[in-house]
Amino acid sequence: MPTEKEKMLAGELYDALDPELTAARARAQDFCDDFNATRQRQQAERQEILQQLLGGGGDSASIQPPFYCDYGTNIFLGERVYFNFNCVVLDVCEVRIGDFTFLGPGVHLYTATHPLDAQLRRTQEFGKPVTIGSDVWIGGGAIVCPGVSIGSKTVIGAGSVVTKSIPPGVLAAGNPCRVIREIAT
Repeated sequence: MPTEKEKMLAGELYDALDPELTAARARAQDFCDDFNATRQRQQAERQEILQQLLGGGGDSASIQPPFYCDYGTNIFLGERVYFNFNCVVLDVCEVRIGDFTFLGPGVHLYTATHPLDAQLRRTQEFGKPVTIGSDVWIGGGAIVCPGVSIGSKTVIGAGSVVTKSIPPGVLAAGNPCRVIREIAT
């Protein structure tokens, strides 16, 4: 019988109030609180906290506090990923971000979602992974919804709500986010 954590990571319905998951969220909250309490001159301390919090990539990431996430351990970052202020990552499933990707202020990445059936929603939720390629720029205030992939070298306009996957090498924006044009190199 799979654990609630195994079900969560597999994108199946799971109980978010499971004690193991509750403890893991508390751990992440403690790390986020510690990280968010650092000063700009405490870069070494920030990197150390990120290496403990994230599943991978905390050694070269640049994340501006405040930063919030559910678990942290399901976030995998490529080289030199940058998060501006006030970013939120709900990482009940994996979030993978490629090298040299930039997230503007207030960007939210959601893997968590809920059943439409109200009775089931009282006790269960599920997630879908988010994948973002390399050299992507996501403008401030954008929201990336569960199950979305964004291709490498794409730009997502500020304030966009990305509900469907976006191909590589395009400018996309809006609510819902849609491809506006290809980006010429």
